[in-house]
Amino acid sequence: MTIVGICRPMRSPWDQPMDRCLRFFPCLIDPARRSALCVKLVLVTVHLVYIGVLFLIDGDLIEKTKKEPMYTACYLLLFFVTLIQYFVTSISSPGYVLDAMMTVTERNVLYRKTSEASNLPASSKNGSFVVAVEGTQAGKNISGNNTPTWSKLVADLYPMGTTIRTWTCSYCNVEQPPRSKHCHDCDKCVLQFDHHCVWLGNCIGQGNHCRFWWYLCEETALSLWTGILYISYLKDHIKSAWWRDAIMIVLLITLSISLIFLLLLLLFHSYLILTNQTTYELVRRRRIPYLRGIPERVHPFSKGVSRNVYNFCCGSSSVYNMERLPTPQETEEKSRPYTCLDVVTCRCC
Repeated sequence: MTIVGICRPMRSPWDQPMDRCLRFFPCLIDPARRSALCVKLVLVTVHLVYIGVLFLIDGDLIEKTKKEPMYTACYLLLFFVTLIQYFVTSISSPGYVLDAMMTVTERNVLYRKTSEASNLPASSKNGSFVVAVEGTQAGKNISGNNTPTWSKLVADLYPMGTTIRTWTCSYCNVEQPPRSKHCHDCDKCVLQFDHHCVWLGNCIGQGNHCRFWWYLCEETALSLWTGILYISYLKDHIKSAWWRDAIMIVLLITLSISLIFLLLLLLFHSYLILTNQTTYELVRRRRIPYLRGIPERVHPFSKGVSRNVYNFCCGSSSVYNMERLPTPQETEEKSRPYTCLDVVTCRCC
């Protein structure tokens, strides 16, 4: 036996099946993706346990299903829609800065090639970019006949006199538009970064914040409906077998805690939508350079409640919308106290 053979580490009996599993599922090689997959499996299992225990123990629910199948069908429909919304949100792109920059670069190259080949304005063929920039008007798209570079595009969103080092990410080395932040979990810069959701294993940003809010609504409704079914069972079968009551009570207590958390999270994100803020901007306001000098009660990116809700719900996920920083005059106007005339004219809307 050679020295190499003696020093070779012993392989566990589980190593060969694990290597075979990783060969068929390459996504499990990355520890971060593996942990995110485990979290998804745990969440799905918890949902199945709650609904499974309910249908196994509650015989009255089975009888009610036979008499009123639509009631149980609606409940199961909400259950499956919630799980589908969860997975759709977890795999949706939050809107990465690098993708927006590549889009601008590709359209610039395409515009140059089209202009050289046809000597015609590119806007007659290529339409407009999928990068929207909000200027002094209500909003405008970057069209083919106006093709600034990414650096110039980002620089126009910041006030005059700001150095490029201020908005350049030290990790990605790309110019960040306002409201962007580098996520250390995803290792990418995200447009309108809100937070990194551990339960979803994904960042919440401009591209999927609306999907995330709808998932919260559906999860809250499902938890509330499930809690009502659990309470109805305990109310009608309080004198049944003690072990059944114990299981239902433990699950109901856990569900109640989760429901309180979901309701608070839903209300919090609803407030963020109405004021056009993100979780990162609200929590780290004093650490963000362009928000330090703005009073806390002033929301610099808010365009009114109705406009904020419209942009949030009806904005296309295929458009990278980049907002410029407000001017000092606009900030001073938003910080002006409300008067009776402002209430009548719906200034907040």
